[in-house]
Amino acid sequence: MQEKNILSNKLYLYMTEFFAGMSVMAVELGASRLLAPYFSSSQIVWTIIIGTIMIAMALGNLYGGRAADKDPSPDRLYGRILIAAVWIAMIPVVGKYIILLISAALIFTVNSNFLIWAAFAACMVIFVYPLFLLGTVTPSLAKYTMDSLEDNGRTVGMLGAFNTIGSILGTFLPTFVTIPAVGTSVTFLLFSGILLLLALIYLFGGRRKSGKGILAILVFGLCWVFGSSDSFAFWETDLLYEGESVYNYLQVREDEENVILSTNVLFGVQSILKKDGGLTGMYYDYAMAAPLMAGAADKEQTNVLVLGMGTGTFATQCRRYFPNMRIEGVEIDDKITALAERYFRLPGDVTVTTYDGRAFLQAVDQQYDVIMVDAYQDITIPFQMSSVEFFTLVKERLKEDGVMVVNMNMRGTQEGNINQYLADTISHVFPHIYTVDVPASTNRELFASQAPEMLETFSAGASSVEAPDLAAMMERVEAGLTAYQPGAYLMTDDKAPVELLGMQLIDGLIQGEAAFYREIYEEEGIKGLLKRL
Repeated sequence: MQEKNILSNKLYLYMTEFFAGMSVMAVELGASRLLAPYFSSSQIVWTIIIGTIMIAMALGNLYGGRAADKDPSPDRLYGRILIAAVWIAMIPVVGKYIILLISAALIFTVNSNFLIWAAFAACMVIFVYPLFLLGTVTPSLAKYTMDSLEDNGRTVGMLGAFNTIGSILGTFLPTFVTIPAVGTSVTFLLFSGILLLLALIYLFGGRRKSGKGILAILVFGLCWVFGSSDSFAFWETDLLYEGESVYNYLQVREDEENVILSTNVLFGVQSILKKDGGLTGMYYDYAMAAPLMAGAADKEQTNVLVLGMGTGTFATQCRRYFPNMRIEGVEIDDKITALAERYFRLPGDVTVTTYDGRAFLQAVDQQYDVIMVDAYQDITIPFQMSSVEFFTLVKERLKEDGVMVVNMNMRGTQEGNINQYLADTISHVFPHIYTVDVPASTNRELFASQAPEMLETFSAGASSVEAPDLAAMMERVEAGLTAYQPGAYLMTDDKAPVELLGMQLIDGLIQGEAAFYREIYEEEGIKGLLKRL
Protein backbone atom coordinates (compact mmCIF):
# COMPACT_ATOMS: atom_id res chain seq x y z
CA MET A 1 0.00 0.00 0.00
CA GLN A 2 2.82 2.35 0.89
CA GLU A 3 4.60 1.77 -2.41
CA LYS A 4 1.43 2.31 -4.40
CA ASN A 5 0.68 5.60 -2.62
CA ILE A 6 4.18 6.96 -3.03
CA LEU A 7 4.34 6.02 -6.69
CA SER A 8 1.02 7.75 -7.35
CA ASN A 9 2.13 10.94 -5.60
CA LYS A 10 4.12 12.52 -8.41
CA LEU A 11 4.49 15.83 -6.61
CA TYR A 12 6.43 14.08 -3.87
CA LEU A 13 8.62 12.40 -6.46
CA TYR A 14 9.23 15.72 -8.21
CA MET A 15 10.10 17.32 -4.88
CA THR A 16 12.56 14.50 -4.29
CA GLU A 17 14.22 15.46 -7.57
CA PHE A 18 14.14 19.13 -6.59
CA PHE A 19 15.80 18.67 -3.20
CA ALA A 20 18.30 16.14 -4.53
CA GLY A 21 19.46 18.66 -7.14
CA MET A 22 19.61 21.37 -4.50
CA SER A 23 21.67 19.21 -2.15
CA VAL A 24 24.18 18.21 -4.85
CA MET A 25 25.02 21.84 -5.58
CA ALA A 26 25.07 22.76 -1.90
CA VAL A 27 27.52 19.94 -1.18
CA GLU A 28 29.68 21.04 -4.12
CA LEU A 29 29.91 24.58 -2.78
CA GLY A 30 30.43 23.29 0.73
CA ALA A 31 33.26 21.13 -0.58
CA SER A 32 35.05 24.19 -1.92
CA ARG A 33 34.80 25.90 1.46
CA LEU A 34 35.91 22.80 3.35
CA LEU A 35 38.99 22.39 1.14
CA ALA A 36 39.92 26.07 0.66
CA PRO A 37 41.61 26.68 4.04
CA TYR A 38 43.90 23.72 3.36
CA PHE A 39 44.39 23.71 -0.44
CA SER A 40 43.29 27.26 -1.50
CA SER A 41 40.25 28.19 -3.56
CA SER A 42 42.04 28.34 -6.88
CA GLN A 43 40.70 27.26 -10.23
CA ILE A 44 42.72 24.05 -9.87
CA VAL A 45 40.88 23.06 -6.69
CA TRP A 46 37.54 24.00 -8.24
CA THR A 47 38.38 21.85 -11.26
CA ILE A 48 39.13 18.89 -9.01
CA ILE A 49 35.88 19.36 -7.08
CA ILE A 50 33.75 19.66 -10.20
CA GLY A 51 35.53 16.77 -11.91
CA THR A 52 35.18 14.33 -9.04
CA ILE A 53 31.55 15.29 -8.48
CA MET A 54 30.76 14.77 -12.16
CA ILE A 55 32.41 11.35 -11.99
CA ALA A 56 30.26 10.49 -8.97
CA MET A 57 27.08 11.71 -10.65
CA ALA A 58 27.81 9.85 -13.89
CA LEU A 59 28.41 6.59 -12.05
CA GLY A 60 25.28 7.21 -9.98
CA ASN A 61 23.22 7.76 -13.12
CA LEU A 62 24.41 4.46 -14.58
CA TYR A 63 23.82 2.50 -11.42
CA GLY A 64 20.49 4.16 -10.67
CA GLY A 65 19.07 3.33 -14.08
CA ARG A 66 20.11 -0.30 -13.90
CA ALA A 67 18.89 -0.65 -10.31
CA ALA A 68 15.50 0.82 -11.19
CA ASP A 69 15.08 -1.59 -14.12
CA LYS A 70 16.02 -4.52 -11.94
CA ASP A 71 13.90 -3.55 -8.92
CA PRO A 72 11.25 -0.83 -9.54
CA SER A 73 10.44 -0.41 -5.83
CA PRO A 74 11.41 3.03 -4.45
CA ASP A 75 12.52 1.40 -1.18
CA ARG A 76 16.10 1.14 -2.36
CA LEU A 77 16.17 4.68 -3.74
CA TYR A 78 15.02 6.28 -0.49
CA GLY A 79 17.36 3.99 1.40
CA ARG A 80 20.22 5.42 -0.68
CA ILE A 81 19.01 8.97 0.02
CA LEU A 82 18.99 8.12 3.74
CA ILE A 83 22.59 6.92 3.57
CA ALA A 84 23.63 10.01 1.60
CA ALA A 85 21.99 12.25 4.20
CA VAL A 86 23.84 10.58 7.07
CA TRP A 87 27.14 10.64 5.17
CA ILE A 88 26.82 14.37 4.43
CA ALA A 89 25.94 15.03 8.07
CA MET A 90 29.16 13.31 9.10
CA ILE A 91 31.36 15.51 6.88
CA PRO A 92 31.55 18.37 9.43
CA VAL A 93 32.52 15.85 12.12
CA VAL A 94 35.25 13.91 10.33
CA GLY A 95 36.00 15.80 7.10
CA LYS A 96 38.74 18.03 8.50
CA TYR A 97 40.51 15.07 10.08
CA ILE A 98 40.37 13.12 6.82
CA ILE A 99 41.90 16.05 4.94
CA LEU A 100 44.79 16.29 7.40
CA LEU A 101 45.38 12.53 7.39
CA ILE A 102 45.43 12.40 3.60
CA SER A 103 47.76 15.40 3.45
CA ALA A 104 50.09 13.87 6.04
CA ALA A 105 50.20 10.58 4.14
CA LEU A 106 50.78 12.12 0.72
CA ILE A 107 53.41 14.60 1.80
CA PHE A 108 55.72 11.64 2.46
CA THR A 109 54.83 9.72 -0.68
CA VAL A 110 54.16 12.24 -3.46
CA ASN A 111 57.11 13.99 -5.08
CA SER A 112 55.21 16.42 -7.30
CA ASN A 113 51.77 17.97 -7.75
CA PHE A 114 51.03 17.57 -4.04
CA LEU A 115 48.09 19.98 -4.05
CA ILE A 116 46.43 18.18 -6.95
CA TRP A 117 46.80 14.73 -5.47
CA ALA A 118 45.85 15.76 -1.95
CA ALA A 119 42.76 17.70 -3.04
CA PHE A 120 41.72 14.91 -5.42
CA ALA A 121 42.13 12.21 -2.77
CA ALA A 122 40.20 14.27 -0.22
CA CYS A 123 37.35 14.79 -2.69
CA MET A 124 37.24 11.12 -3.59
CA VAL A 125 37.13 9.96 0.01
CA ILE A 126 34.76 12.57 1.41
CA PHE A 127 32.36 13.50 -1.39
CA VAL A 128 32.21 10.90 -4.13
CA TYR A 129 30.13 8.25 -2.34
CA PRO A 130 27.21 10.43 -1.13
CA LEU A 131 27.02 12.19 -4.49
CA PHE A 132 27.14 8.85 -6.26
CA LEU A 133 24.07 7.89 -4.23
CA LEU A 134 22.35 11.17 -5.11
CA GLY A 135 23.25 10.55 -8.74
CA THR A 136 20.93 7.54 -8.71
CA VAL A 137 17.89 9.74 -8.02
CA THR A 138 17.08 11.01 -11.52
CA PRO A 139 17.11 7.68 -13.43
CA SER A 140 15.24 5.95 -10.61
CA LEU A 141 12.54 8.63 -10.49
CA ALA A 142 12.21 8.52 -14.27
CA LYS A 143 11.29 4.87 -13.87
CA TYR A 144 8.80 5.49 -11.05
CA THR A 145 7.08 8.53 -12.56
CA MET A 146 6.64 7.15 -16.10
CA ASP A 147 3.01 6.20 -16.79
CA SER A 148 3.34 5.40 -20.47
CA LEU A 149 5.51 6.01 -23.50
CA GLU A 150 3.09 8.68 -24.65
CA ASP A 151 4.03 11.12 -21.86
CA ASN A 152 7.61 10.07 -21.22
CA GLY A 153 9.03 13.27 -22.74
CA ARG A 154 6.89 15.48 -20.53
CA THR A 155 7.75 13.43 -17.45
CA VAL A 156 11.49 13.53 -18.08
CA GLY A 157 11.22 17.24 -18.81
CA MET A 158 9.45 17.86 -15.50
CA LEU A 159 12.11 15.91 -13.62
CA GLY A 160 14.84 17.90 -15.36
CA ALA A 161 13.11 21.19 -14.57
CA PHE A 162 12.69 20.36 -10.89
CA ASN A 163 16.32 19.22 -10.69
CA THR A 164 17.56 22.38 -12.41
CA ILE A 165 15.50 24.74 -10.25
CA GLY A 166 16.68 22.91 -7.14
CA SER A 167 20.27 23.17 -8.35
CA ILE A 168 19.89 26.93 -8.88
CA LEU A 169 18.71 27.40 -5.30
CA GLY A 170 21.42 25.02 -4.10
CA THR A 171 23.96 27.32 -5.75
CA PHE A 172 22.74 30.63 -4.36
CA LEU A 173 21.60 29.65 -0.86
CA PRO A 174 24.96 28.37 0.47
CA THR A 175 26.98 31.20 -1.09
CA PHE A 176 24.82 34.13 -0.08
CA VAL A 177 22.82 32.86 2.88
CA THR A 178 23.89 29.82 4.86
CA ILE A 179 27.71 29.87 4.69
CA PRO A 180 28.08 33.58 5.58
CA ALA A 181 25.33 33.32 8.22
CA VAL A 182 26.01 29.99 9.95
CA GLY A 183 29.19 28.57 8.38
CA THR A 184 30.18 25.59 6.27
CA SER A 185 29.56 22.93 8.90
CA VAL A 186 25.97 23.94 9.60
CA THR A 187 25.38 24.29 5.86
CA PHE A 188 26.26 20.63 5.39
CA LEU A 189 23.97 19.73 8.26
CA LEU A 190 21.05 21.79 6.95
CA PHE A 191 21.05 20.19 3.51
CA SER A 192 21.69 16.79 5.03
CA GLY A 193 18.60 17.37 7.16
CA ILE A 194 16.53 18.10 4.06
CA LEU A 195 17.56 14.79 2.50
CA LEU A 196 16.95 12.98 5.76
CA LEU A 197 13.44 14.41 5.97
CA LEU A 198 12.70 13.28 2.41
CA ALA A 199 13.74 9.75 3.24
CA LEU A 200 11.88 9.70 6.57
CA ILE A 201 8.64 10.86 4.94
CA TYR A 202 8.85 7.83 2.71
CA LEU A 203 9.96 5.41 5.41
CA PHE A 204 7.34 6.44 7.94
CA GLY A 205 4.65 7.50 5.48
CA GLY A 206 3.27 3.98 5.28
CA ARG A 207 3.08 3.74 9.07
CA ARG A 208 5.52 0.92 9.27
CA LYS A 209 8.51 0.74 11.60
CA SER A 210 11.92 1.54 10.27
CA GLY A 211 14.97 0.79 12.36
CA LYS A 212 17.14 2.43 9.69
CA GLY A 213 15.19 5.66 9.99
CA ILE A 214 15.49 5.77 13.77
CA LEU A 215 19.22 5.02 13.57
CA ALA A 216 19.67 7.75 10.97
CA ILE A 217 17.91 10.26 13.23
CA LEU A 218 20.21 9.36 16.13
CA VAL A 219 23.35 9.66 13.99
CA PHE A 220 22.17 12.97 12.56
CA GLY A 221 21.54 14.28 16.07
CA LEU A 222 25.05 13.32 17.15
CA CYS A 223 26.51 14.96 14.05
CA TRP A 224 24.60 18.14 14.83
CA VAL A 225 26.02 18.18 18.35
CA PHE A 226 29.62 17.41 17.41
CA GLY A 227 29.80 18.85 13.90
CA SER A 228 28.12 22.23 14.13
CA SER A 229 31.32 24.03 15.12
CA ASP A 230 32.78 26.30 12.45
CA SER A 231 36.33 25.63 13.65
CA PHE A 232 38.76 24.51 10.97
CA ALA A 233 41.81 24.87 13.20
CA PHE A 234 40.35 22.52 15.78
CA TRP A 235 43.68 22.21 17.61
CA GLU A 236 43.69 25.94 18.38
CA THR A 237 42.13 26.92 21.70
CA ASP A 238 42.98 30.61 22.07
CA LEU A 239 41.76 32.25 18.87
CA LEU A 240 40.30 35.74 19.16
CA TYR A 241 38.06 35.04 16.18
CA GLU A 242 37.33 32.22 13.77
CA GLY A 243 34.67 32.40 11.11
CA GLU A 244 33.81 32.53 7.44
CA SER A 245 32.80 35.12 4.90
CA VAL A 246 31.59 34.86 1.32
CA TYR A 247 35.22 34.78 0.20
CA ASN A 248 37.41 33.47 3.00
CA TYR A 249 38.04 31.40 6.06
CA LEU A 250 39.10 33.94 8.70
CA GLN A 251 41.21 33.42 11.79
CA VAL A 252 42.48 36.06 14.22
CA ARG A 253 44.98 35.01 16.85
CA GLU A 254 46.97 36.94 19.41
CA ASP A 255 50.22 36.57 21.28
CA GLU A 256 52.13 38.88 23.59
CA GLU A 257 53.46 41.01 20.73
CA ASN A 258 51.10 40.63 17.78
CA VAL A 259 47.56 40.32 16.51
CA ILE A 260 47.51 38.21 13.33
CA LEU A 261 44.95 37.56 10.60
CA SER A 262 45.24 34.34 8.60
CA THR A 263 43.02 32.97 5.87
CA ASN A 264 44.76 29.60 5.90
CA VAL A 265 44.47 27.01 8.64
CA LEU A 266 47.97 25.61 8.49
CA PHE A 267 50.22 28.55 7.64
CA GLY A 268 50.39 32.12 6.42
CA VAL A 269 49.95 35.63 7.75
CA GLN A 270 47.73 37.97 5.76
CA SER A 271 47.82 40.92 8.17
CA ILE A 272 49.57 41.73 11.41
CA LEU A 273 49.41 44.37 14.12
CA LYS A 274 52.42 45.05 16.32
CA LYS A 275 51.07 46.01 19.71
CA ASP A 276 54.08 48.23 20.48
CA GLY A 277 53.55 50.19 17.28
CA GLY A 278 56.87 49.13 15.72
CA LEU A 279 57.71 47.62 12.38
CA THR A 280 56.42 44.15 11.65
CA GLY A 281 59.63 42.47 10.52
CA MET A 282 57.75 41.34 7.40
CA TYR A 283 57.31 42.49 3.81
CA TYR A 284 55.19 45.47 4.87
CA ASP A 285 58.38 47.09 6.17
CA TYR A 286 60.12 46.73 2.81
CA ALA A 287 57.07 48.14 1.01
CA MET A 288 57.56 51.35 3.03
CA ALA A 289 60.23 52.27 0.49
CA ALA A 290 57.53 53.00 -2.11
CA PRO A 291 56.33 56.31 -0.59
CA LEU A 292 59.94 57.50 -0.37
CA MET A 293 60.52 56.53 -4.02
CA ALA A 294 57.49 58.66 -4.88
CA GLY A 295 58.90 61.67 -3.01
CA ALA A 296 56.68 61.50 0.08
CA ALA A 297 59.37 63.20 2.17
CA ASP A 298 59.05 66.38 0.12
CA LYS A 299 55.32 66.44 -0.63
CA GLU A 300 52.69 68.23 1.37
CA GLN A 301 50.33 65.30 0.86
CA THR A 302 50.91 61.82 -0.53
CA ASN A 303 47.97 59.87 -1.90
CA VAL A 304 48.21 56.11 -1.38
CA LEU A 305 45.92 53.35 -2.65
CA VAL A 306 46.14 49.81 -1.29
CA LEU A 307 44.58 47.07 -3.44
CA GLY A 308 44.07 44.15 -1.08
CA MET A 309 43.76 46.19 2.10
CA GLY A 310 43.36 43.25 4.47
CA THR A 311 43.21 44.64 7.98
CA GLY A 312 45.36 47.63 7.05
CA THR A 313 48.89 46.70 8.14
CA PHE A 314 50.53 48.76 5.38
CA ALA A 315 48.11 51.64 5.82
CA THR A 316 48.68 51.76 9.58
CA GLN A 317 52.46 51.81 9.14
CA CYS A 318 52.28 54.49 6.48
CA ARG A 319 50.18 56.69 8.72
CA ARG A 320 52.55 56.16 11.64
CA TYR A 321 55.69 57.23 9.77
CA PHE A 322 54.22 59.61 7.19
CA PRO A 323 51.45 61.67 8.82
CA ASN A 324 50.93 63.66 5.61
CA MET A 325 49.42 60.69 3.80
CA ARG A 326 45.91 60.33 2.49
CA ILE A 327 45.24 56.59 2.35
CA GLU A 328 42.50 54.63 0.60
CA GLY A 329 42.04 50.90 0.58
CA VAL A 330 40.13 48.39 -1.52
CA GLU A 331 39.16 45.09 0.07
CA ILE A 332 36.69 42.69 -1.51
CA ASP A 333 35.85 41.00 1.80
CA ASP A 334 33.83 43.30 4.06
CA LYS A 335 34.24 40.92 7.00
CA ILE A 336 38.00 41.48 6.89
CA THR A 337 37.37 45.22 7.02
CA ALA A 338 35.14 44.69 10.06
CA LEU A 339 37.95 42.71 11.73
CA ALA A 340 40.36 45.55 10.92
CA GLU A 341 38.23 47.97 12.88
CA ARG A 342 37.65 45.55 15.75
CA TYR A 343 41.08 44.03 16.32
CA PHE A 344 43.73 45.84 14.23
CA ARG A 345 43.36 49.55 15.11
CA LEU A 346 42.73 50.64 11.54
CA PRO A 347 42.78 54.47 11.56
CA GLY A 348 39.27 55.86 11.35
CA ASP A 349 40.08 58.28 8.54
CA VAL A 350 41.34 55.53 6.21
CA THR A 351 38.62 54.90 3.65
CA VAL A 352 38.06 51.27 2.69
CA THR A 353 35.89 50.39 -0.32
CA THR A 354 34.41 46.91 -0.56
CA TYR A 355 35.16 46.11 -4.19
CA ASP A 356 37.36 44.16 -6.56
CA GLY A 357 40.69 45.93 -7.00
CA ARG A 358 40.68 46.04 -10.79
CA ALA A 359 37.03 47.06 -10.97
CA PHE A 360 37.81 49.90 -8.55
CA LEU A 361 40.60 51.21 -10.78
CA GLN A 362 38.25 51.17 -13.74
CA ALA A 363 35.60 53.08 -11.80
CA VAL A 364 37.76 55.95 -10.51
CA ASP A 365 39.73 58.64 -12.35
CA GLN A 366 41.90 59.81 -9.46
CA GLN A 367 45.67 59.59 -9.61
CA TYR A 368 47.86 58.39 -6.76
CA ASP A 369 51.46 58.73 -5.67
CA VAL A 370 51.65 55.11 -4.53
CA ILE A 371 49.55 52.08 -5.43
CA MET A 372 50.26 48.93 -3.49
CA VAL A 373 49.10 45.63 -5.00
CA ASP A 374 48.77 43.15 -2.17
CA ALA A 375 46.01 40.85 -3.42
CA TYR A 376 48.06 37.70 -3.96
CA GLN A 377 47.61 34.77 -1.54
CA ASP A 378 49.76 31.71 -2.22
CA ILE A 379 48.22 29.92 -5.22
CA THR A 380 45.08 32.04 -5.28
CA ILE A 381 46.45 34.88 -7.42
CA PRO A 382 43.58 36.68 -9.17
CA PHE A 383 44.42 36.32 -12.86
CA GLN A 384 42.66 39.61 -13.64
CA MET A 385 45.16 41.36 -11.36
CA SER A 386 48.24 39.76 -12.90
CA SER A 387 47.84 40.66 -16.58
CA VAL A 388 49.44 43.37 -18.70
CA GLU A 389 46.04 45.00 -19.03
CA PHE A 390 45.76 45.31 -15.25
CA PHE A 391 49.20 46.82 -14.79
CA THR A 392 48.48 49.24 -17.63
CA LEU A 393 45.41 50.36 -15.70
CA VAL A 394 47.56 50.82 -12.57
CA LYS A 395 49.99 53.00 -14.53
CA GLU A 396 47.11 55.17 -15.74
CA ARG A 397 46.08 55.78 -12.12
CA LEU A 398 49.59 56.80 -11.04
CA LYS A 399 51.08 60.26 -11.20
CA GLU A 400 54.10 60.75 -13.46
CA ASP A 401 56.47 60.16 -10.56
CA GLY A 402 54.18 57.61 -8.90
CA VAL A 403 55.32 54.17 -7.77
CA MET A 404 53.60 50.81 -7.80
CA VAL A 405 54.71 48.29 -5.20
CA VAL A 406 53.71 44.65 -5.59
CA ASN A 407 54.04 42.02 -2.90
CA MET A 408 54.97 38.76 -4.63
CA ASN A 409 54.68 36.17 -1.92
CA MET A 410 56.13 33.09 -3.58
CA ARG A 411 59.76 33.74 -4.45
CA GLY A 412 61.14 31.15 -6.82
CA THR A 413 64.49 30.38 -8.43
CA GLN A 414 63.59 28.06 -11.29
CA GLU A 415 63.20 29.41 -14.79
CA GLY A 416 59.68 30.47 -15.65
CA ASN A 417 58.38 30.79 -12.08
CA ILE A 418 55.34 32.87 -11.20
CA ASN A 419 57.37 35.85 -9.99
CA GLN A 420 59.33 35.94 -13.22
CA TYR A 421 56.08 35.93 -15.17
CA LEU A 422 54.72 38.77 -13.06
CA ALA A 423 57.88 40.87 -13.24
CA ASP A 424 58.26 40.38 -16.99
CA THR A 425 54.62 41.32 -17.50
CA ILE A 426 55.11 44.47 -15.42
CA SER A 427 58.21 45.31 -17.49
CA HIS A 428 55.98 45.58 -20.57
CA VAL A 429 54.24 48.51 -18.84
CA PHE A 430 56.82 50.18 -16.55
CA PRO A 431 60.34 51.02 -17.76
CA HIS A 432 61.96 51.11 -14.33
CA ILE A 433 61.67 48.11 -12.01
CA TYR A 434 63.56 47.16 -8.86
CA THR A 435 63.10 44.17 -6.57
CA VAL A 436 64.21 43.28 -3.06
CA ASP A 437 63.92 39.91 -1.32
CA VAL A 438 62.52 39.75 2.19
CA PRO A 439 64.83 37.61 4.36
CA ALA A 440 63.46 34.54 6.18
CA SER A 441 60.38 34.48 3.97
CA THR A 442 59.26 33.66 0.46
CA ASN A 443 58.27 37.27 -0.24
CA ARG A 444 59.77 39.59 -2.82
CA GLU A 445 58.81 43.26 -3.15
CA LEU A 446 58.73 44.80 -6.61
CA PHE A 447 58.81 48.57 -7.20
CA ALA A 448 57.88 49.97 -10.62
CA SER A 449 57.65 53.51 -11.95
CA GLN A 450 57.81 55.65 -15.07
CA ALA A 451 60.21 58.03 -13.30
CA PRO A 452 63.87 57.28 -14.06
CA GLU A 453 64.98 59.10 -10.90
CA MET A 454 63.02 56.84 -8.50
CA LEU A 455 66.21 55.47 -6.86
CA GLU A 456 67.71 58.93 -6.38
CA THR A 457 64.42 60.15 -4.91
CA PHE A 458 64.40 57.16 -2.56
CA SER A 459 67.97 57.72 -1.38
CA ALA A 460 67.28 61.37 -0.65
CA GLY A 461 64.05 60.58 1.17
CA ALA A 462 65.57 57.72 3.18
CA SER A 463 68.39 59.95 4.40
CA SER A 464 65.84 62.37 5.86
CA VAL A 465 63.85 59.76 7.79
CA GLU A 466 63.91 60.60 11.49
CA ALA A 467 62.47 57.41 13.00
CA PRO A 468 65.50 55.20 13.79
CA ASP A 469 63.75 51.89 13.10
CA LEU A 470 62.43 53.01 9.72
CA ALA A 471 65.77 54.59 8.78
CA ALA A 472 67.56 51.31 9.53
CA MET A 473 64.97 49.39 7.51
CA MET A 474 65.38 51.70 4.52
CA GLU A 475 69.13 51.12 4.64
CA ARG A 476 68.50 47.39 4.36
CA VAL A 477 66.08 47.94 1.50
CA GLU A 478 68.54 50.15 -0.36
CA ALA A 479 71.30 47.59 0.08
CA GLY A 480 69.08 44.82 -1.26
CA LEU A 481 67.48 46.61 -4.22
CA THR A 482 68.28 45.05 -7.59
CA ALA A 483 67.39 46.40 -11.00
CA TYR A 484 65.19 43.84 -12.72
CA GLN A 485 66.36 42.54 -16.08
CA PRO A 486 63.19 41.89 -18.10
CA GLY A 487 62.55 38.63 -19.89
CA ALA A 488 60.03 37.61 -22.50
CA TYR A 489 57.24 36.20 -20.33
CA LEU A 490 53.87 37.90 -20.62
CA MET A 491 50.47 37.34 -19.02
CA THR A 492 47.33 38.78 -20.57
CA ASP A 493 43.64 38.72 -19.77
CA ASP A 494 43.37 35.96 -22.35
CA LYS A 495 46.24 33.86 -21.03
CA ALA A 496 47.43 34.08 -17.45
CA PRO A 497 48.18 30.57 -16.05
CA VAL A 498 48.70 31.85 -12.52
CA GLU A 499 47.20 28.76 -10.83
CA LEU A 500 49.54 26.31 -12.53
CA LEU A 501 52.56 28.53 -11.99
CA GLY A 502 51.66 29.06 -8.35
CA MET A 503 51.06 25.37 -7.81
CA GLN A 504 54.49 24.52 -9.22
CA LEU A 505 56.16 26.93 -6.83
CA ILE A 506 54.13 25.83 -3.81
CA ASP A 507 55.00 22.24 -4.68
CA GLY A 508 58.66 23.07 -4.36
CA LEU A 509 58.13 24.92 -1.08
CA ILE A 510 56.15 22.02 0.38
CA GLN A 511 58.72 19.46 -0.68
CA GLY A 512 61.50 21.56 0.76
CA GLU A 513 59.71 21.80 4.12
CA ALA A 514 58.79 18.09 4.04
CA ALA A 515 62.31 16.88 3.24
CA PHE A 516 63.42 17.20 6.87
CA TYR A 517 60.48 15.19 8.22
CA ARG A 518 60.68 12.65 5.40
CA GLU A 519 64.30 11.94 6.33
CA ILE A 520 63.28 11.39 9.96
CA TYR A 521 60.50 9.06 8.85
CA GLU A 522 62.85 7.03 6.66
CA GLU A 523 65.46 6.71 9.41
CA GLU A 524 63.34 6.39 12.57
CA GLY A 525 59.87 5.45 11.32
CA ILE A 526 56.56 6.77 12.56
CA LYS A 527 57.62 6.75 16.22
CA GLY A 528 60.57 9.02 15.53
CA LEU A 529 58.39 11.33 13.50
CA LEU A 530 55.79 11.60 16.25
CA LYS A 531 58.51 12.45 18.77
CA ARG A 532 59.77 15.31 16.60
CA LEU A 533 56.25 16.64 16.00
